[in-house]
Amino acid sequence: MHLLDWIVLAATLAAIVGYGVLKTSRREAGELLSGSKDVSRLTIGLGIMATQASAITFLSTPGQAYAEDMGFIQFYFGLPLAVILVSAFFVPAYRKMSAITAYQFLEQRFDRKTRLFTAALFLMSRGLAAGITIFAPAIVLSAALGVSLNLMIVIIGLIVVFYTVSGGSAAVAVTQKWQMLTILGGMGIAAYLLVDKIPVSMPEAYDIAGRMGKLNIINTSLDPGTRYTLWSGLAGGLFLSLSYLGTDQSQVQRYLGAENQATSRFGLLFNGVFKVPMQFSILAIGVLLFVFYQFTQPPIFFNESEVKRAPVEVQAELAELEKFHAHSFAAKREALLTGDWAAVDAHKERLAQLRETYMSTLEKHVPNFQRKDTDYVFITFVLNFLPKGLVGLLLAVIISAAMSSTAGEVSALATTTYVDYYTVFNGESQRPKRTIRILTFIWGLAAIGVALAAPLYENLIQLVNVLGSLFYGTILGIFLVALFIKQVNGKSIFIAGIVGQFTVFVIHYLNTVESISLGFLWYNVIGSLTVVATALLFHFWFKKGVVYS
Repeated sequence: MHLLDWIVLAATLAAIVGYGVLKTSRREAGELLSGSKDVSRLTIGLGIMATQASAITFLSTPGQAYAEDMGFIQFYFGLPLAVILVSAFFVPAYRKMSAITAYQFLEQRFDRKTRLFTAALFLMSRGLAAGITIFAPAIVLSAALGVSLNLMIVIIGLIVVFYTVSGGSAAVAVTQKWQMLTILGGMGIAAYLLVDKIPVSMPEAYDIAGRMGKLNIINTSLDPGTRYTLWSGLAGGLFLSLSYLGTDQSQVQRYLGAENQATSRFGLLFNGVFKVPMQFSILAIGVLLFVFYQFTQPPIFFNESEVKRAPVEVQAELAELEKFHAHSFAAKREALLTGDWAAVDAHKERLAQLRETYMSTLEKHVPNFQRKDTDYVFITFVLNFLPKGLVGLLLAVIISAAMSSTAGEVSALATTTYVDYYTVFNGESQRPKRTIRILTFIWGLAAIGVALAAPLYENLIQLVNVLGSLFYGTILGIFLVALFIKQVNGKSIFIAGIVGQFTVFVIHYLNTVESISLGFLWYNVIGSLTVVATALLFHFWFKKGVVYS
């Protein structure tokens, strides 16, 4: 990478972090927990989006569209309705009791053990996810820049810890606006340059993408094992979004930090309006990358760091396969320019065979070889085809995304630990700022630890969503009962929460060992409905026991 890129990268990150620290280093303890109440509506809206839009979004999502199609967008179809429901029911309930965390509401509605149980589920799910949001950009950037993976994890993690410990939730709020604007600007520049480098018009580009199956958006399959369908997006996506936006402290913290209810609702509605178009645009970048690599020869395998691990004696065999790949690609490119689609399909099949042979060869000779390389597609384009200076900006975009999401998660973890555990068992700390900063530091180190121990996965954005879906259904079910079924008491809901979580874990295990086939989005529906049904069952059981005792 050129010196100019390093300068742009360092300057962009230093400006964002420095701004956050200077603006918030002298905040009071309450602002470390819930943020400053004087933030604007736009800041709240961008903060909610930034917490969701981790580096995984900008690395994995284009790769998802490149390798498959745009069907991933169905994942977000339930989000707009979820935003409306959270604004209508969750926000007023939280603000009525002046809650700092969502889980305080549960003690008021049920009892302390339900509050602690639900907060524990959040801490487990978000604690793991925080590590993955560091791990995702680190693994890609380390491979791309030739830097040690563990070193990159530590660098990104410590940057996050530094300004989050300094300014808490307030620092997260004020920096996320600029991080999100940097992200959107950088992705916009990347899209413009990508379009400029494609040698055909946009209608022709999308015609090519359509003919090759990359513009498929809606899948109406009724097969529950299909990962993304219209039905799983509307139902599973709705339940997942409801839980994430309505009960996940990393999100709740963003809008409860607003001055009033109207500002909280605006932030949520802003997210509901712009989130789906943003994800669609990122997927569209993946489609454009696919078209670009129909005319510009791509690597036969995008993760070059894995190729470099191959023994010397295998390199000649790999080079021979790369030569055949280049020849077949040139023939396919010529067929594409002349409109000979029969030849395009034939060469496409040949290229796929060569790629499979190439990966099988690596798999035989490289220990713990990782076959999936879709997370490396976008970063490969950035490093190889963008002008000097813009490479540094796009890397800053990726790291900013990691910082914004991880900082929001770490801050929420620290807030929940302090409010829902420390103060419950110990009362208010005599030195609250010190205690909150220590907890933030501990959770930051924990996130780094998870990242250092994290396994590779076929697609990192899917890993994060699977982790969320393992817990979100149960959590949402508890809150749905709290808000809408007033007769259920704490004893019934506590048992129901345990049953719901156990049910999801069992289903996931059966799915993992392929005893069943079920898209992970359905975990959210199953978990929620199991909790609601079980809570009602035990409510009437206990009520009957009281009547006939």
